[in-house]
Amino acid sequence: MRFFDHIVLGSGIAGLSYALKAAAKGRVALITKRRLADSNTAWAQGGVACVMSGEDSFGLHIRDTLEAGAGLCREEAVRTIVTEGPDRIAELIDMGVHFDRRTDRNGAEELDLTREGGHSKRRILHFQDSTGREIENTLLAQIASHPRIEVMDHHMAVDFITTGKLGFAIENSCVGVYVLDEKKGVVETLRSDTTILATGGCGKIYLYTTNPDIATGDGVAMAWRAGAVIENMEFIQFHPTCLYHPSIKSFLVSEALRGEGAVLINEKGRRFMDKTHPLKELAPRDIVARAIDAEMKRSGAKCVYLDISAKPADFVRSRFPTIHETCLKAGLDMTQEPIPVVPAAHYQCGGVKTDLHGETSIRGLYAIGEVASTGLHGANRLASNSLLEGVVMAHRAFEKATRKQREPVAVDLPEWRAGSVQDVDEMVVISHNWEEVRRLMWDYVGIVRTDKRLQRAATRLRNLHAEVQEFYWNFKVSTDLLELRNLVTVASLVVDCALGRKESRGLHFTLDYPERDDARFLRDTHLRRF
Repeated sequence: MRFFDHIVLGSGIAGLSYALKAAAKGRVALITKRRLADSNTAWAQGGVACVMSGEDSFGLHIRDTLEAGAGLCREEAVRTIVTEGPDRIAELIDMGVHFDRRTDRNGAEELDLTREGGHSKRRILHFQDSTGREIENTLLAQIASHPRIEVMDHHMAVDFITTGKLGFAIENSCVGVYVLDEKKGVVETLRSDTTILATGGCGKIYLYTTNPDIATGDGVAMAWRAGAVIENMEFIQFHPTCLYHPSIKSFLVSEALRGEGAVLINEKGRRFMDKTHPLKELAPRDIVARAIDAEMKRSGAKCVYLDISAKPADFVRSRFPTIHETCLKAGLDMTQEPIPVVPAAHYQCGGVKTDLHGETSIRGLYAIGEVASTGLHGANRLASNSLLEGVVMAHRAFEKATRKQREPVAVDLPEWRAGSVQDVDEMVVISHNWEEVRRLMWDYVGIVRTDKRLQRAATRLRNLHAEVQEFYWNFKVSTDLLELRNLVTVASLVVDCALGRKESRGLHFTLDYPERDDARFLRDTHLRRF
C-alpha cells in the first residue's frame, strides 16, 4: 500500500490543473491509463468560452448557457463558472498558454475572439484550431518538473476502495483506489483521503465518435460501482460535423468553421439549416445534429457537406491549419471544395453528480471535468464551455479539499486479490462484445430514439453485462477487459436514464414523446446503486 495526499485520475485540463495546485500542499499521484498527453483536452479544437471583451457580459454568457441547457442548468453553477472564468484564464496565460491575438482598428493588440453555435457574442479564445493541445502541452511542461507529482502513466484505475465496501459502519468514504500497472500486469493499492476523478467522457460507447480511444467512461462506471449518485446520462451531445472518410476516424471538424461563415449543404449543394432555425448553421448543436440526421435520412445520403470555400484561401489555411492539413491527407482541399461530414458522439452532459466544489455523494471523492455533472450544461452543452468548466472546477475542488484537512481515516487497505485466475485467452470475444456495445448504442440510443429501440438496447446490455462479469471474475484483469466492463456499465446508465425521460428535451429526442414536458420532467434524472 502506498500513501498519497492526493490521487488524481486523469490527465486532461481538469486533472492537470488540480495536480499542479495540490502539489503545493502535499504529494500527488497522477494516474493516466495511456501516455500523459492522451486526453480529450488534447483533441479540443474550438477553444475556451469566456467573457473577455467590452462587447460581452457575464449576463449574456449566462443567458446563452441557460438557453442551451433547455431548462436543466443549475443557475448557481452557471453563474459561478462563468464569472470565475476570467481569473482562471489569466492563470493559464501567466503559465504560458498562447491564445491567438489580432490588431484592432487603432493598432492595438487584442485577443482574437471567435463565435460558435448558441453564443450571442464572440467569446471563444483559441489557438488556431488546436486550443486543447496548446493548453495540454503547457500544463504538461509544468507537471514534468514538479518534484511532488508522481506520474503513473499506463496505469488504469480498477475500482475505488470505500469504507462501505470494507464493512465500516461510518459514513461511506473513498479511502483509496486499486490501479492496474499495465506494463507489469499487477494491481497496486493506493491510499488517500482525497481522490480526484477527472477521467473525461464516454464517447467510445458509440460506433462513431469524435473522442480518442481512451474515452470509455471509466470514471462514471467506477463511481457507480462505488455508490455515487449519477445523473442525466441520457444527454449525450453529438457533434454535428465529424469528417466522413473511410480511413480517417474520429476527426472533429470544429464548430469554429461555422462561426467563421461555413455553411452546411446537401449532396445537391443546397443549404438546409436556413429552414430549420433562425440562427441557421449557428443554432445549438442538438438542433444542427438532428437537422443533419434528418437530411441524411430524407435523401438516403451517407453524409452532408460543410463549405467554407467562399472565404479567402489564406484565411482558411492560417485559421484552421490542422483541419486543412488533415483534409489534404484525405485528398480534400477545403479552400476549394466542401468537406463531407456526419454527426458523431462528442460529449456527455451528465455524469457523477457534484456540488460547486466538485464533491460527490461519497466523502473524499471529487469529480471535475467532463466526468462530473455540476449543473453547468443541463440538457445540452453550450459550445466551448467544457474547458472553462474544467479549469474553474479544478480550482474550486482544490480550495475545498485543502481548506481544512480532516483527520485521516485510520485504515489499512487490503491488497488486491486476483484469486485463481488465468490470462485472458478469448480476446476475440472481448473484441466482439466491444463492437456490439458500440453498434447497438449507435443504432438504438443515438440522435433520435424510441422506447422500442431503448428496450432492445436494455435487453442486450443485460446479457452483455452477465457475460462481462463472468470474464471479470474468471480471468486476469487487463486494460481491454476493464474498458469493456466500463463500456457496458456506462451504456446501461445512458439507456436507463433515457427510458426514464418520457419527453424530448435538449439532447434527448424521442419520437414517442416529441414535445418537452416541463410539468413532469423539469428535473434531473438520478441513478444510484445501493
